[in-house]
Amino acid sequence: MADSMDEDTSEGAQPLQQDLTCPVCQGIFRDPVLLPCTHSFCRECLQRSFQFNKKCPVCREPFEEGQAISNRALSSACETFLRQVNWRSSQKRPGEDVCHLHLKPLELYCEKDEEPVCVECVTLHSTHRLLPLKDGAPKCKKELSFKVQIFEKKVESYRKMTHQLSSAVDHIKYQAGQAEKQIKAEFERLHEVLIIEQNLRLNALANEEQQKIAAIKELITNTKEDIVALNELIDTLKKEMGQEDLPLLKNFQNLKRKAQWKHDDPCLSNDSLLDMGKHVGALSFKIWKNMQDHVKYYPVVLDPNTATPWLSLSPDLTSVKESPELLTAPENPERFDPCVFLLGAEGYTSGKHRWDVIVGDSPKWIVGVCKESVARKKKFTVSTSRGVWSIGLSKGVYTVLTPERKELEVQQRPEKIRIKLNMEKGEVSFWDGGIAKHLATLKHEFNEKIFPIFGPGLHSTPMTLAEGKMAVHTS
Repeated sequence: MADSMDEDTSEGAQPLQQDLTCPVCQGIFRDPVLLPCTHSFCRECLQRSFQFNKKCPVCREPFEEGQAISNRALSSACETFLRQVNWRSSQKRPGEDVCHLHLKPLELYCEKDEEPVCVECVTLHSTHRLLPLKDGAPKCKKELSFKVQIFEKKVESYRKMTHQLSSAVDHIKYQAGQAEKQIKAEFERLHEVLIIEQNLRLNALANEEQQKIAAIKELITNTKEDIVALNELIDTLKKEMGQEDLPLLKNFQNLKRKAQWKHDDPCLSNDSLLDMGKHVGALSFKIWKNMQDHVKYYPVVLDPNTATPWLSLSPDLTSVKESPELLTAPENPERFDPCVFLLGAEGYTSGKHRWDVIVGDSPKWIVGVCKESVARKKKFTVSTSRGVWSIGLSKGVYTVLTPERKELEVQQRPEKIRIKLNMEKGEVSFWDGGIAKHLATLKHEFNEKIFPIFGPGLHSTPMTLAEGKMAVHTS
């Protein structure tokens, strides 16, 4: 009974649907308007038609803009019809797929709109390519298959990245362990220096205390001896004063000679007390000043996060050489790979900077500066055109690494290269650090952060940063 009613309703809906269809867009009226000639159209369809032809699209009767009036009765009928169609669509059985607009089976696929349509929808897709469902489905499956392949590759890439991220966590833990070990060792070394300094100062204090006390004790002993001598003299004089007048007077000159005291009166000397200023005055500054002999200063230190895995750095980040085996290191964006380079830990945007690099007898090396955006993950020719301002040694030839490769004339093999960077002048110069001889100067208007760059080559001879000079200034 229900199926019969649905069929009757569907059959009855066809003529009604035709009456509610706009002659222009072939869809159910949307906001219908009525012309003086009694034909109705969607308001939007009529406005578009009026721009090209001021006649009724059906009977070609002329009309003027503003003559069209809202067709409320037709609008209500369309709304009722669409509600009924939507209700029937919601009540349909599984597998009963029909066009929600025309209630016809979905037999075609629109390639442009990417949706199935019925035969009545053909007029709405007149400029589109329509395919049978059996031809449309494989095209969609093929496109989705490409998507699946892309996502499968992405999943594999994400899995590799997960492994890399886990390796990065392990590397960070390793770095933290190395840093903790280095920090503790350095503090222990400095603590030992401080203990030695403390003991020296305590010994100096104890020695001065002992000397000053010994001097005062000696003065006390001498004073006590003088007291005894003075008492003896007093007793002698008192005894003689008890004599008869004539004997006293006869012995007076002799007694007067005996009654002489030529010793100095006891007193504290000017330096009898401890020199407190020497021991505790500005104590922390004096300790810090003496610590300079045990503290090393480097204008530049190396950044291990930029070093290619083929390089091994010293714990204090001041020396680098070839690693005997490929090190395990994360593929972080800053790291050079495969190029054998690494950068200084600090970049510069202003100011003057200078550092010395000990290259020794290494047969191949590159030193200089580079821009922060220099290539990291691919091989490149070192040149000023690539954002690297440097000099190098290769096959016994010293070269300024510009595009034209200018050869340097050196009288003797430089073992220490000095690099001077002046950001304000936009120049970097290279010197033989041993004899302070100028080698080359490169100029450029630096417009991004500049870093020291080091190319030690794959050799067992280390490339080492030289210590900088320290000076204490007071005012």
